[in-house]
This record gives sequence, C-alpha cells and structure tokens, in this order.
Amino acid sequence: MITPSFSCSQSDTSVTVSVYCPSIRAADVEIRVLDSIVTIHIHPYFLRLHFSANLLDSDDNSDASYNPTSGYLTVTLIKATPGQEFKDLDLLAKLLAPLPSVVGSTSNLEEDNVELEDELVNKTANMSLQEEHEEFLKGLLLSRLRNEKPYGFLDKYSGYFEHVGHSENEVNDLGTDAEMLRKKDRHKRRRIREDKKWDEEHYMADYVDDDMIECIIEWTHPLSLENESMEFTEAEKHIFSTSQESGLYLTLVQVLFAYAYETRTTELDPSPESPWTLCILVPSFSSLHAPEPTGENWTAEDLTLALVASYRRALAFPLYRSWALCERCRQDIAHFIGTGKRAVTRALLWVKDLLDHHEVYYVYSKIWIGRLVCLANVHIIFIYSDEQLKKLSNSLETLHVAKSSIGWDLEELEAASLQPTSNPELDSDDE
Repeated sequence: MITPSFSCSQSDTSVTVSVYCPSIRAADVEIRVLDSIVTIHIHPYFLRLHFSANLLDSDDNSDASYNPTSGYLTVTLIKATPGQEFKDLDLLAKLLAPLPSVVGSTSNLEEDNVELEDELVNKTANMSLQEEHEEFLKGLLLSRLRNEKPYGFLDKYSGYFEHVGHSENEVNDLGTDAEMLRKKDRHKRRRIREDKKWDEEHYMADYVDDDMIECIIEWTHPLSLENESMEFTEAEKHIFSTSQESGLYLTLVQVLFAYAYETRTTELDPSPESPWTLCILVPSFSSLHAPEPTGENWTAEDLTLALVASYRRALAFPLYRSWALCERCRQDIAHFIGTGKRAVTRALLWVKDLLDHHEVYYVYSKIWIGRLVCLANVHIIFIYSDEQLKKLSNSLETLHVAKSSIGWDLEELEAASLQPTSNPELDSDDE
C-alpha cells in the first residue's frame, strides 16, 4: 500500500482532507470514520489519520468528490462538536502516527472494522520495517568486515566517509580515519583540532573591537517571535516522516546553537560560507561522535557539556569569536524551544534545505538532520508536553557555562586586552 500526499483544513463545522491519488476509480473509494480515526482506502493508496477530536461517523455526515484532472480526492467530514478546533492539522506526521493507546470498543461491527484496518496497516508497516532492518543488518555486517565504526543518528550509518580524503570536506576532524576510529578517539581528535585552531589574538581583537558583535547580538531572530499558531508551508509539511525514535536531544541543542549563530551573523541571508559555518559548529558532525547523556533524561550537567563543545568551536573556527555571542546563541536556543515544536522544526528544516543543496556537506543532512526533523516533529509531540519543553527552555535560559570550562585562558586574555599599553620608546630621530 502507498501512503498518498495529503493536506487538511477546517471550518467551524467540518474538516476537509485533500488526498492526491491520480488515476483511480472514484467508485472504489472506501471511507470509514470511528470517533477521531479516519481511514481512506482506494487501491493502491491507504491513509489512516488520527485527529485531536471526534468526527461524526455516519455515512450521511461525510462527503467525497474526485477531480480526475488534478488527481485530488476531497473528503469533507463533519465535526462531532461544531466550533471545536482540531489542533495540528499541518503536522502531517502526527496525524499519521499511531495512537499511544488502543481506542475503546464500541459495537462488534466497529471492532471488526478496526481489526481489519489494523491488520492491513501492520502488514504494510512490517514489510517496510523488515526491508529497512535487512538493509541495516547488511550495512552493519559490511562495516564489521571492514572494521568500520558506525556513526550518525543512533549510530546507524557507515561508509559515508570512505573517500573523504578525495573531497573538500573541511568540517571533518578525523581525516581519512573517519570510518575506523572509536568514539573516545573521535572525541579526542576533535579536541586536538580545536586546540590547534584556537587563536588568542583573534579572540582578543573581537573582545576589544566589539561593535560588530554588539550589532549581531542585538538582532532579533524571527523564530523568537513566532508562536504555535504559525503554519508550515506545503514544502515543509512533506519533508516530515513518521519516525518515533527517541533521544538525541543534546545533539539537537548543538544543531540549534549552530543555526542560531549562522542566522544571527547573517541575519537569515545565507552566504556561500553558510553550509561550512553550520557544520563546523556542530561537534557531532566534525567528530562523528554525539554527546552522551548520563542517564535516560537530560540533566543540567549534560546540557552544560554539550554547550561547552559548541562554545569551543564557536570560539575557534568562524569569523566572529565572542563569548558574548555564544551566550546570546544559548538564549536563542532557549527561545526557540520555549516558542514550541514548530519553531524547532522550522529551524531544522532551514538547516536541512541549506545542506541538501551543498555538494559536500549534504552528507550531514543525510545522517543527522533528516532524522532530527523526525525527532522534533513526532517524538517531541508525543513525549514532550508543553510543560516539559518549557522546562528545557528554562534550563537553557538559566544555565551557567563557566569560561574556565572551555580549556583556554579566556578571562586572562580579556583582562590583558583591557590593560593600557605603555608608550613605545621614542626613536632616536625623535629624541
């Protein structure tokens, strides 16, 4: 079965589902409604949606029309409670994702229908999962035969850096050993390169002559002004997937830090250097080693360590190297997450679109950003309530990152740069 492209809209009394299913026989369309669950079946397409509120389930309360020219099937469903708002109709992955609990039984006929639909969905899901599982096992076997160490989202990728020595990848800190290094060695290589790249004179110059830094810090990011009523574009909607993999929130924080730095320094007007800036600022990209939490849930210590890694890169690699700018980017992350899941997802989609069009750095979109979009769009929706997102936002807002934790003598350099310089000795010609 094929899951078709679709979109949803609503009025005070109804919900309209527009499904793209070209070259079908309209007479064969089957539409079933059970409380908040709607199934639409027309071979070879199958669509099952879970709405946030109930619909009327009588055949008399739904209407469908098919336009053979455009290929769109339009289904109008009547709300059980007129005037009730159906939430998140633009979050297509949430509508497609299975419910966390089974809907209670009503009549025997309805139970039979649901069981038949569940069996069909499970068969198709198992087919795709089995294929994905077999592909993963093959890749894992090959990587072990080659002594490769997996990396990327949930350590599910390998082989993407086999020929990195022949590419112009300036983000990679591991060189031609990227596929073979163990996690602790990747982390060590990243720190060594950061130490080599650290430039005291550059940092002191930006600390003293900070006019441009102040302008960058004062700029207001548009996502900080967004709210949960914002709508995704059609292109953004269909990038989503229905993955529900959990974890990796620390990597998400690091990616948002890089996004905040890049968009703040360019004011959302990307330059040819923007893909490099984004990637070089994410420690997980350069070292292929994601931050690891100390427990099942993130802690303040975990957040601090993740941001220390991001701060080090922001102070060693890009054009503007300022502690105050790093702190402002941390506040940006807090605002993005505090604004809600849509702001986080929109930021990731911006990053994904930028990297997808780069001939070298597209690989980081493949092994990281695409899956993080799923994480933000689906996992956060079901696992993280608004209160929990606010808690994470507040933790980032109040988090203290000590300059001493960076490993470089920042406070001494700042103090030295503010000391008055002595008058140079007079030349013999001036005496």
